[in-house]
Amino acid sequence: MRSSKDTHTLAKSLRETLTPPEVMLCSRLKTRQPGGPRIRRQHPLGPYVADFYCAEARLVIEVYGWCHNLGDRPERDVPRDGWMTAQGLTVVRYPAAEVLADLTGVADGIWDTCLDLMRRRRAQHAPSVSSLRAEPPPPQAGQEDRLSPPP
Repeated sequence: MRSSKDTHTLAKSLRETLTPPEVMLCSRLKTRQPGGPRIRRQHPLGPYVADFYCAEARLVIEVYGWCHNLGDRPERDVPRDGWMTAQGLTVVRYPAAEVLADLTGVADGIWDTCLDLMRRRRAQHAPSVSSLRAEPPPPQAGQEDRLSPPP
């Protein structure tokens, strides 16, 4: 998903002005387990900027505050979410109040969602057992009789 230079510039400026819940969540998500998913903050995706993004899980995480429900903001999220879903991304949203009240629970929920989506993606791309079956090698000279069924 290529993003324009303007979107990258916007993402960079948004990284410098995170809200308190985003700062807390970012700090908590940075303390990931070795081998765990990498979650980026204010990541450009096409024409949009996601609050947080896990590329391995193709997961977009949004944190929204009370002002998010004002004006035309909810209507603007519909095409944004539609575009992201069309790109094969999963979008989850957390209210800022929930992040403030239960930071560990939100972070654990994000980790669990990432790991679950990563497992599903691996399972979809793993070869099936039936596709791994190969034809047996042809019998070598003198083995033809041993391989045929008894009369």
